[in-house]
Amino acid sequence: MSAHISNVRPKADKVLVDIVDYVTKVEITSKQAYETARYCLMDTLGCGFEALEYPACTKLLGPIIPGTVVPNGARVPGTSFQLDPVQAAFNIGAMIRWLDFNDTWLAAEWGHPSDNLGGILAVADWLSRSAVAAGKKPLTVLDVLTGMIKAHEIQGCIALENSFNKVGLDHVVLVKVASTAVVAQMLGLTRDEIINAVSLAWVDGQSLRTYRHSPNTGSRKSWAAGDATSRAVRLALIARTGEMGYPSVLSAKGWGFYDVLFKGKAFQFQRPYGSYVM
Repeated sequence: MSAHISNVRPKADKVLVDIVDYVTKVEITSKQAYETARYCLMDTLGCGFEALEYPACTKLLGPIIPGTVVPNGARVPGTSFQLDPVQAAFNIGAMIRWLDFNDTWLAAEWGHPSDNLGGILAVADWLSRSAVAAGKKPLTVLDVLTGMIKAHEIQGCIALENSFNKVGLDHVVLVKVASTAVVAQMLGLTRDEIINAVSLAWVDGQSLRTYRHSPNTGSRKSWAAGDATSRAVRLALIARTGEMGYPSVLSAKGWGFYDVLFKGKAFQFQRPYGSYVM
């Protein structure tokens, strides 16, 4: 006879809980982190503006259906586009990453934490325009900088001890996870809803690194992070509807991320989340 399989819903993996407790409970007090984030914001936008000089980038920008303008939608800097936050996040993320000049984090896994600004800026702008239209206060640049610090921290701290490239996965998985957590908090999701959203980011299909290496090196490497941060916005919006999550998405025996995609190894951590990365 087959062994009994429990159908009792497990507690959320500690990795999920730690991420969510960080974005919902930790106050950033470091003046150096905010000052660095301010420079990072300017630098990242500068990278995006320069990318607008390249047709290979601009051909990917705009609404999915040409001519679509979303009321109170997010603006794409340097363009006339006003889009829903998911598509705006893709646009901004692709611009930021296109020329490969934005900030870099080198650890067991490398990456570009400012890629998360695609989702953060799109959602902040959409929420702010919607708030102003309703006679309420918009978000501030400080809110954007706080989101950047926390997204940098999540992506960077996971990358310190865990190599995704060694199992053939692209580092944009960490953009998706970090952006999902931060954007979900910006959207006002409850703690449980943010846990659901982050679990959806881990359970999602993850990008292979093959577009970064011979013989398949290609331009997807320039829009992969835009795709990841926009997917994060989509998943956060799905979780906002009350859609369920998957609490042991990482640790589930046989079917979880660790066993399926990480050679059975659990993530290792060097430090708790704070403002170290920024």
